[in-house]
Amino acid sequence: MKKPILFLLTLICSLSVMASSSQPRHVTIMGLGDSITEGSDHFYSYVFPLWELLFSHGYTNCEFIGPRQGRCRLGTIPHCGFSGKNVEFLNAHIDSIYRLYPADIVLLHAGHNHFDTEHPVPGMIASYRSIIAKIHAINPKAVIIMAKVITSGKLPKYSYIPLLNEEIEKLVKSYHSDRIRLVDQSAGWDWQRYTIYDKVHPKLEGARKMARVWYNELVKILPRELYVNHVDTVVYKSGQGQRDLTLTVYSPRVERKPVPAVVYFFAGGWQYGSPLQFVRECYHDTKLGYKAISVDYRIASLDKTTPADAYVDVADAYQWIVRHADSLNIDPTRIVLAGASAGATMAAAAGMDSRLPMPAGLMLYYPVVKKIAAFVPENNRRTMPPFLFLIGDKDSFTTLADAENFLKAQQAKGVDVTSKVFPGAGHPLFYYRLKPTALYGQYLSASDNFLRIAIP
Repeated sequence: MKKPILFLLTLICSLSVMASSSQPRHVTIMGLGDSITEGSDHFYSYVFPLWELLFSHGYTNCEFIGPRQGRCRLGTIPHCGFSGKNVEFLNAHIDSIYRLYPADIVLLHAGHNHFDTEHPVPGMIASYRSIIAKIHAINPKAVIIMAKVITSGKLPKYSYIPLLNEEIEKLVKSYHSDRIRLVDQSAGWDWQRYTIYDKVHPKLEGARKMARVWYNELVKILPRELYVNHVDTVVYKSGQGQRDLTLTVYSPRVERKPVPAVVYFFAGGWQYGSPLQFVRECYHDTKLGYKAISVDYRIASLDKTTPADAYVDVADAYQWIVRHADSLNIDPTRIVLAGASAGATMAAAAGMDSRLPMPAGLMLYYPVVKKIAAFVPENNRRTMPPFLFLIGDKDSFTTLADAENFLKAQQAKGVDVTSKVFPGAGHPLFYYRLKPTALYGQYLSASDNFLRIAIP
């Protein structure tokens, strides 16, 4: 009996590599399917809501890959969805696609683009089986999560889907392998509630429901990089177009008195971006005893707004935090404003703006220095608080000469400036959606050192 037990333990260990918490490794994920994976200007894909779920819950070591790009508030996100194509098409092309994008995890949702009159189910199941074989021939360790597909009100065209879902479940069970897993996207799916007018494609609520189903399965096998202490989301501003603007508040494990806080504003050129950009930093700050707050503000891609509108939100968010310092358990005299690129530009403007409370300090990551003063009328400008300034010498938006001129001008006014130039780094210094580099550690260390002085 010892050999079978040893074999079983070895198998379990090999399948648990992704879930190991000691050394979380970088994991690539590919959404594979048709238009429901791809999304469009008129309906939503699950891919970006799934990324949001993973990132916000500490699974920041995940990267989505694929040959195509879907639009979202980040700008784009990679996937492998092909509108109007069926599972046979995917089977015909998966070998060449997967060799280029050998994802650790493949999310396969493909059951549409046939007619019931074709009696397509047997051929579709054969294609699923072939897709699995081709992926595992290239990467035997790949995990393929197959979905029972969402149902549709477009009948009788999609009357075959219930039968297809039965056969998909049988197919997955036949492998007896944890590397071929099943999720039921059809469970609780109400096309009248979750799809757009065509009765097929998800509206935002439907895309989020699909994302939650994928997420619940993925967390069984993914390594988590960050662990949540206490996170709240609060609305600081309502009635801005079709959405509320929120603060994501990360709290340290122990709070016995009002604590210092770091408030982050994301990058994205006032066009794109997400407050999740700073999720790693926020978790890190809580370990040091700070409260960390990541601010959502209006951006052009979502709200059709201008940089001036974004700065109004930044100012309103900062003032809201100060006014609610007691309920947030924050010391309003020990708040540092931080940001990257556009966010850093507005954080710098807020530090210069006499209409706002004076922050204890600023952390400015590669700001666009020529745009800072544009947000603040000249008669409302004041001397800035101490600040940290980080930039790469290959920055495409702020030259080193512009950065030096800005820093010298502030120092001439008596501002305490700490700066660091990263050789060979551009704009941004690093991509937060990808695996952190050695530069990230230097950036974090510089920030920690500044915070210890600015808000001890």
